[in-house]
Amino acid sequence: MQLPFPLAEEPDAATREKGRLLFAAESQFLKGVVAMDGLPDADRIEVCFAGRSNVGKSTLINALTGTKALARASNTPGRTQEINFFTQSDSHYLVDLPGYGYANAPLAVVEKWQRLLKRYLSGRANLRRAFVLVDTRHGVKAVDEEIMTLLDQSAVTFQVVMTKADKVKPAEQEKTLTQVRAALTKHPAAYPEIVVTSSEKSDGLETLRSIIAELD
Repeated sequence: MQLPFPLAEEPDAATREKGRLLFAAESQFLKGVVAMDGLPDADRIEVCFAGRSNVGKSTLINALTGTKALARASNTPGRTQEINFFTQSDSHYLVDLPGYGYANAPLAVVEKWQRLLKRYLSGRANLRRAFVLVDTRHGVKAVDEEIMTLLDQSAVTFQVVMTKADKVKPAEQEKTLTQVRAALTKHPAAYPEIVVTSSEKSDGLETLRSIIAELD
């Protein structure tokens, strides 16, 4: 019987090569955006990465692009309150959204960021997919549910990417996947495949590169 939200299949040779070529091109930081009028032109395919603080988002972006310090992780969870844009080749934007959950910032700053996030997600026509990162050790938390609900409301297709898969044993990973699948059934915007990754061991990176390269 087919499981709901199965794991994404490994790409075939042609799709893998498409992903390799896209990410073989140089990745560059473009700008950090703090207001809607600072967004770059919506002139290329865009994907964004969302995840709670310390989920391994910056590490994953760096591993995907093969650039050690492209996305910088803050030592203080929730400190970065910018939407960071990176160019990938001349065809894609990779967008790093600030980590959510226990943001170490005044309430007014957090509320301003939340307003910007809502406007970005609902008004970015070239945004093809959001990747919601979930720690394989912990599964979906309440703060993850909040971002997923916002993506539902914004009609933005999102796909769960499990991070740090190398940190748990296979049986524990299956237990977490069961919890994640149950959570996703409540979200109409959820893409029906999950990607399991380990930035440290490069697991799942070819699959994720190929998924991004195939979006149009």
